[in-house]
Amino acid sequence: MMKHGNNHIETNPDPAVFDQWPEGLYEEMLSSHDNGCVGTTLVSETDRVRVWHLHIPVGSRCGFHRHVNPYFWSALHAGVARGYFSSGEVRDTIHYVGETKHFYYGPGDYMLHSVENIGDTDLVFATVEYLDGTNPPLTIPVEVKLVAPHAT
Repeated sequence: MMKHGNNHIETNPDPAVFDQWPEGLYEEMLSSHDNGCVGTTLVSETDRVRVWHLHIPVGSRCGFHRHVNPYFWSALHAGVARGYFSSGEVRDTIHYVGETKHFYYGPGDYMLHSVENIGDTDLVFATVEYLDGTNPPLTIPVEVKLVAPHAT
């Protein structure tokens, strides 16, 4: 049996575990397994890294997405988040400006989750995703990539 790293979160196969989630969230999670959009906007990409901005307005939630490679995020605003994880866990977290968390995913590891803003300030994060991890990077649709304004 493969040993997973500390940041891997299994997807719970028992649908009953998700009964207390808001309606439609479980189905969204199942359909988002290949969503690699770990932010709102992909602001920079090289063959080694992707740099994302994630903005979650008060009362909003970012869609489920899956992390497969090492990354870190830094909070740019203070706020309160509710995380929904593929294990069925729901976790509330208070974030502070400058808070930074690092994650690593070994072969076959991942984290599939969604973040809801349950506070009274917008949540804003910068995320750096390393593409040279042990798993192939997920495909990113062109519509989430930053388009530079034309100079006038």
